[in-house]
Amino acid sequence: MEDSSSKSFLRKQWNEYKEFWADRFPFTNVYSRYIGREQSLPSWSESDVNEFIASDPVHGPILKTAREAANIALYGSAIGAITTAGFAWKYSKSLHGAGLSFVGGAVFGWTFGQEIANHAYQLYRLDTMAAQAKFMDWWENKCRR
Repeated sequence: MEDSSSKSFLRKQWNEYKEFWADRFPFTNVYSRYIGREQSLPSWSESDVNEFIASDPVHGPILKTAREAANIALYGSAIGAITTAGFAWKYSKSLHGAGLSFVGGAVFGWTFGQEIANHAYQLYRLDTMAAQAKFMDWWENKCRR
């Protein structure tokens, strides 16, 4: 049977562990309002995003830059997936090997594309998470009207 001192020690350690990782991954606090909602927000269109970009002089350009960076990452993913699957198919003629290469190439291509876009657009200087949260708040308010 455990005594209360061991429970309190373990509870204390667990709470410190959670605080440590919560400081390093703040997106869980930022996006917690939008994840697991009872009633989800309706999907938005490109024109809605462009309306927000035009209406918010601070977060609009940041969101636009982040969306452009995501497009570069998407292109990187497509290039990585197609080229690695093509090489795997050319040299092995193995369907499962080409499929795994396709998935792996897509992941690596996305990663490299995101890194290239991060440096090209200097996203490390921008608070893209705040811009996305601001857009979600804007969209939620617009849907309520």
